[in-house]
Amino acid sequence: MDGLTGRAPQEDSPHPRPHGRPPAPAGLTGLRPEVAGSPAAGLLLDLDGTLVDSEPIHREGYRRVFACRGWPCSDADLAIFTGRRADDVFRTTPGPWDGLDPQALFEELVAALPTDLAPEPLAGAADLLDEADRLGIPCALVTSAGRAWAEPALAALGGLERFAAVVTRDDVERGKPSPDCYQLGAHRLGVDPARCVAVEDAPAGVRAAVAAGVGRVVAVPSTHAPELLREAGAHEVLTGG
Repeated sequence: MDGLTGRAPQEDSPHPRPHGRPPAPAGLTGLRPEVAGSPAAGLLLDLDGTLVDSEPIHREGYRRVFACRGWPCSDADLAIFTGRRADDVFRTTPGPWDGLDPQALFEELVAALPTDLAPEPLAGAADLLDEADRLGIPCALVTSAGRAWAEPALAALGGLERFAAVVTRDDVERGKPSPDCYQLGAHRLGVDPARCVAVEDAPAGVRAAVAAGVGRVVAVPSTHAPELLREAGAHEVLTGG
């Protein structure tokens, strides 16, 4: 649900989880940055739900705003926001927000984010970045979140300095599932998308990577069921973590 975050998380928190949610059920353990058996030319990585387990934080922000407005706020109701810019959803998807200002709603959601929580890296995220470094594979962060969130959210993984290129919500006119962000990520790395690996946790992000012509699109089922990720076009879905 990375399209919600426009402000920095708190880095020094005890990491409690709203509503008693368990840790993300899957991670990136064992993922090799390869395309067709050869090292990838580039690694294109989503942030929220892919590198860090931030979905509990985002969903709590949505629940606070939606509950105050009397809107449905179950996990199923909120699933359409995962991997997309929240204001895009408000602008293009029918719902109880019809007729309201999408930007104002986005700002309201950002203000409602818990301030005592910080995301933790998913299992295997650090190892994947280390392996890419070892093999000389450049990495691009491709996120629907803003830079103000991304930088501190990645602190435990070495920050934005781990990435040769960064694409945030502010760098593209059209957010996921449009392919623009992944096309721009590959362009900024100077590589062919067909020789890249993209890693995503949400159907919208998977669709964006596939539409961008990414050679290998890997999904991690940390926020969505494997079958939904396969239906979105993921070339493979991780099972470990």
